[in-house]
Amino acid sequence: MPARIEPCLALLQSKAPSSPDWAFEVKWDGYRLAVHGDASGVRIITRGGHDWTHRFPSIAAEAAELDAASFILDGEAVVLDEAGRSDFGLLQQALGGRGGKAKAERAMLFAFDLLYLNGHDLTRMALDERRGMLEGLLAGEVGMIRLSEEVEADGAAFLAEACRLGLEGIIAKRRDAPYRSGRGGDWLKIKCVQSDTFLIIGYEPSSAALGRIGRLLLAGNGNYGLTYVGSVGTGFSHTSATALRKQLDRITSASPPARGLSRKGVVWVKPKLAAEIAYRGWTHDEKLRHASFKGLREGADKVTIFRVS
Repeated sequence: MPARIEPCLALLQSKAPSSPDWAFEVKWDGYRLAVHGDASGVRIITRGGHDWTHRFPSIAAEAAELDAASFILDGEAVVLDEAGRSDFGLLQQALGGRGGKAKAERAMLFAFDLLYLNGHDLTRMALDERRGMLEGLLAGEVGMIRLSEEVEADGAAFLAEACRLGLEGIIAKRRDAPYRSGRGGDWLKIKCVQSDTFLIIGYEPSSAALGRIGRLLLAGNGNYGLTYVGSVGTGFSHTSATALRKQLDRITSASPPARGLSRKGVVWVKPKLAAEIAYRGWTHDEKLRHASFKGLREGADKVTIFRVS
């Protein structure tokens, strides 16, 4: 069994495909994981290749009980809110925040692919075939490992319903495609609300705001270094804002990390913390519209910082 398989990644699209050649699922908002199991035990590997078995004990315990001699599951670890929606912020809290050491007992895995089973590499098989074997392996599972259900629907109608329910979006997958690592277009993601990862380059202090953070200043990667893309002042809880302020005050900088910035009352920080930001679009001067903080991304998650065109 391979020690690791680089994940297949979904390519962002604005519209859902309409052909019957595509299968659809909910887009889960959490951490991408590969769960390996064999005679030596269970390992849970992040998208960045880090062993986080100890961080997801409930998932690991249930994986050890699966009826297979060896397997590799591909899925997303999530924590659900009261409405049954995956919430990245709740998952981050369960893990103790970025750089935290907590065990996410509440996290469950929604498995959406099976890459290896009982000594056989399945990656060359079509998605429909892998899907059938995954359904067989997870038949009856309703605990901390669950099947990410395929939805029989028109892509556009499914996206509209997902958005109405407050979900992040949907995933479309070519039914006849093998499992190919990277972002090749066999999998597509169509979002209800845009969400990307930006670097925090400073903050505006406020005695009245949660955690004494008025706004975070954000940047993406540009052609000539970091490019300022605007700020975010919503989406924090008292706990997340307080913890974030402590982290930011440990990495302060004497000057702005992005070019062309000069602003009074800002505490500049080294661009070491990556924040997941939801937003509604861009202004005419290329700044984020209606941005909301979702949480910090871990280096173990192998995130891609947004590139400014």
